[in-house]
Amino acid sequence: MPKHEDKHCPRCQTLFECKVGSINLCQCTTVTLTPEERAYIAKLYDDCLCANCMRALQQASKTQNNEDL
Repeated sequence: MPKHEDKHCPRCQTLFECKVGSINLCQCTTVTLTPEERAYIAKLYDDCLCANCMRALQQASKTQNNEDL
């Protein structure tokens, strides 16, 4: 049986279902991150985020990278 777990996003506190047992069905797979974006998010959070926050942090990462240039 696939393992699914209700989680609260550590950034916005939204409740979402983490589908680590069926990762291809998980909401996080709707956000495609570059290795740089993953590293940026990993510096800030060490647990699953909702897809909306992943998208927001993806944009923040791009802004941060542009400022570093």
